Amino acid sequence: MLEAIYIPRLLKAPRKSQQLDVKAFIPGLETLTPVRGTVVITHCGNYLEVSANAETIKTLVCDRTLQQYNQRLVVDTSELIWLKDHPEEEEALPKEVETPLEELTESLPAQGYFEPETWLYEQFCLQMPIRKLSSDSVAGSYDYVDTPPVDQRWASLAALKEKLPDRSLEDQ
Repeated sequence: MLEAIYIPRLLKAPRKSQQLDVKAFIPGLETLTPVRGTVVITHCGNYLEVSANAETIKTLVCDRTLQQYNQRLVVDTSELIWLKDHPEEEEALPKEVETPLEELTESLPAQGYFEPETWLYEQFCLQMPIRKLSSDSVAGSYDYVDTPPVDQRWASLAALKEKLPDRSLEDQ
């Protein structure tokens, strides 16, 4: 289990950075193998730079065949997390506020804690495929015993098309 890191303590670390070697199961993320990799947290004054290189294997259910299959999930990312000096100012704001797009960033209190386990969980959730398709599930692979049914609304057009000579041979 990864422990929360007190952000001001990073300022006293060598190069203002801490590297965590990860080899554990993350609560809430049901995986076959433990998450393995590294997370590096660097204090850069008014923001944290967090990067991770980790992987695990998760069992998913194919959306097409409903069969279980294993998927390797890899996180190789970095993120900037802004540090706020006065988080109490944010608490004084009303619950519903229109936020400009440029302010949609991750932030933490400068005197607070960074939770690497929660951050890593979120990164793996972002790596989950939206459409879960196993390698056995091939798009468009339908076995028709007979020819595909013809839409009766187009039957007259199909019959007319059969009566017309093949134009591609006459054009040559």
